[in-house]
Amino acid sequence: MDMPVTNPNRALWEKGDFTRIAETMRDSGEAFVETLGIRPGMAVLDLGCGDGTTALPAARRGGEVLGVDIAANLVAAGNARARAAGLSNLAFEQGDACDLGGIEDGRFDLVVSLFGAMFAPRPHDVAREMVRVTRPGGRIVMGNWIPGDPTLVAQILKVSAAFAPPPPAGFISPVTWGEEAQVRERFAAAGIPPADIAFARAEWVFRIPGPPSALLDIFRNFYGPTMNAYAAAAKDGREDALHAELLALFEAQNRATDGGTEIPATFLKVTVQRR
Repeated sequence: MDMPVTNPNRALWEKGDFTRIAETMRDSGEAFVETLGIRPGMAVLDLGCGDGTTALPAARRGGEVLGVDIAANLVAAGNARARAAGLSNLAFEQGDACDLGGIEDGRFDLVVSLFGAMFAPRPHDVAREMVRVTRPGGRIVMGNWIPGDPTLVAQILKVSAAFAPPPPAGFISPVTWGEEAQVRERFAAAGIPPADIAFARAEWVFRIPGPPSALLDIFRNFYGPTMNAYAAAAKDGREDALHAELLALFEAQNRATDGGTEIPATFLKVTVQRR
């Protein structure tokens, strides 16, 4: 479906090139999909899929996979990756997690969203739509960054927000999807009893062969929230302060000892059973 270019969420994720971030986390995508029990023929929706970090592994395991993302450049990159991999059971299309119009009720056995749908602006609509397109007996699995968590991505978002302009009125922070009470309330409003929602902490890892400063450069140049923070900090004469704070974060959290970079980030894994 076509998304208006003026959609702020679309503009955020088309601002950079998330494929460059995704290249640093392919191993984690593979490992996560391994936990999902995907069987041949299973209908899978990857919502906020980027260029297919989890969608490609899901298709390789035999799932009939649709990836949906709001960013046209990421949809194009995902379709190119699917073609290159020879995966005829995988397609990507543009769409909004708040309104999955055109996707019929109960179509999917499994709906997955890793750090994707959490950034859509209307979380109750997101929960309702995920439940709507999941068949009875199916599952929804989300991975969401956690507010206040001391690990990498939550801290990147926290630092970036401190340097960026105040959000518009009515803005709901994406990281509220990392609060269990908020998740329960949103899915309860979509008809899911709290007993059918499970939570766990899990680890996502970013890896590159170069130093932490090189990973920071990727975030600085290609990750929408960080790009916005640097642009705002430059206008205020605070760009050096922002860069120093983020570089200290990346260097402190690097656990690689071979001259490369390996930085873990903790996230909340949400599993919803659709009755």
